[in-house]
Amino acid sequence: MNAKARTAVVTGAAGGIGRATVDLLLADGVSVLAVDRDVSALAGSPARVVEADLAAADAPARIAEAARALGPLDLLVNCAGVGGSRRLAETDDALLDHIVGINLRAVLRLTRDLLGQIRAPGGAIVNLASVYGEVGRIGTTAYAASKGAITQVTRQLAAELGPQGIRVNAVAPGCILTGMTREKIEGDREYAATMVGGTPLKRIGAPTEVAEVIRFLGSDAASFVTGQIVAVDGGWLTSRGTF
Repeated sequence: MNAKARTAVVTGAAGGIGRATVDLLLADGVSVLAVDRDVSALAGSPARVVEADLAAADAPARIAEAARALGPLDLLVNCAGVGGSRRLAETDDALLDHIVGINLRAVLRLTRDLLGQIRAPGGAIVNLASVYGEVGRIGTTAYAASKGAITQVTRQLAAELGPQGIRVNAVAPGCILTGMTREKIEGDREYAATMVGGTPLKRIGAPTEVAEVIRFLGSDAASFVTGQIVAVDGGWLTSRGTF
């Protein structure tokens, strides 16, 4: 990050891609507000911390209030997300509300409530999409729908906020080893065969490899990049025909 990018809010900040992003930004000297529903893993971090369930009615207002202490906001990273998706016939209302509530609705609510604090011109938003938002895959209906929506939200907001000088992009991770994916990678042979075997680079990605792209998209090095969905997937989307 350059000297101009000094403040950031990162959700889903306690683990996986979110924590890797927080650590990279802190190493760059950025003042980070780290948001998660369980912040115990952030103990000792120099980041400012807010414990919040993003689905709660008061979460956006609480986060916005905490972010004011940072001054104008240079970067918002909407990283929080949940999995656990199933086929639609097996998806009850509670699961649907949980997945869509965190992966989509919470992103819209928080972004809306922080818009007045994002530096204009010069601010940036990076959303977490997914390769599953780009292709069909059995058993991921609600999750894939929520991530496909994030892809469109990213493009929509890039168009809406571009005239103010605010850039909006997304990363679409493929098979990345996080707490959320470890069980699937290690315990589901079909998943491992599809996600690892179907990746041209023939390996699992690391959270830091996604965080590096987030850092780039939030920096002035990407000052003419907006409305883009950047796959960080080892080439998995190029092999979609091998499913």
